[in-house]
Amino acid sequence: MKPPALIAVMGPTGSGKSALAERIADVLDAQLLNADAFQVYRGFDIGTNKPDDRRRYRLLDLKDPHEDFGVGEWVGLAVAELGRLWAAGRSAVVVGGTGLYVRALFEEWNDLAPPPDPALRAEVRAWAEDGVEALAARLVALDPERAQAIDLANPARVIRALERTLQPQPPVAFSLPPFRKLKWGLNPGVEILDERIGARVVQMMRRGWMAEVVRLSAEGVRLQDPAMRAIGYRTLLRVLGGEIGLEKALELIRLETRQYAKRQRTWLRSEPHLQWFTVTDEEGLESKIQEALERPE
Repeated sequence: MKPPALIAVMGPTGSGKSALAERIADVLDAQLLNADAFQVYRGFDIGTNKPDDRRRYRLLDLKDPHEDFGVGEWVGLAVAELGRLWAAGRSAVVVGGTGLYVRALFEEWNDLAPPPDPALRAEVRAWAEDGVEALAARLVALDPERAQAIDLANPARVIRALERTLQPQPPVAFSLPPFRKLKWGLNPGVEILDERIGARVVQMMRRGWMAEVVRLSAEGVRLQDPAMRAIGYRTLLRVLGGEIGLEKALELIRLETRQYAKRQRTWLRSEPHLQWFTVTDEEGLESKIQEALERPE
């Protein structure tokens, strides 16, 4: 008997990776694990394209919009889930657009920083209210060497750097159970992706994306909250504020999504041990999954 499999389904946004991952989970009776950095946020549902049946997934809806979340914390949670699945003899399918999460987990990076103390994180985030320049000045004064190594115009990176400077911690060390690890990639091509991205933005609006943004704003979610870095949310807030019209906003969202998909394709070209998976239709998909499982690693 082969050991349970740990399969990552990777691909740019719009490639169909979620649908394939769910089919693989059906075939293998596997647990689905979310690897999308913004689907971890409660209330950010339509714009992050959360799955219809969230009961099938773990690592969704973990955080409130104002809370930070990063690769070290995600890996820690994923490793705990995988330990339980290994003990139960079950396979796992990891799916989501955040390639850094998948690579850190599968390649067992052992230099990841753990999340800081919540009180320190709250204090640093309060400093961020004064703007990124003031925040960067604090970092330069406290740790000029670290400041030289990061983009000081990026508030999230400056915040993380300050946290690490103020609260040095040993890196997270972990090892995975001996799953058979596989990475399968989907890339239907630029033209097809562009068409799907355009159609998906329209569909998300029909499903109530604008109403979701209105609700989040009414609940006190702020422009600078970490969850608001998800594509499209800040742009739709500009519509609510009367800065731009809806058609212009949708144009910007489509452009930003296509640019993100391009960065994802670039990332995947350097992904270790990635096997490309071609899906043309549903017919014979189960046999293709089994065939891919039988390939030598």
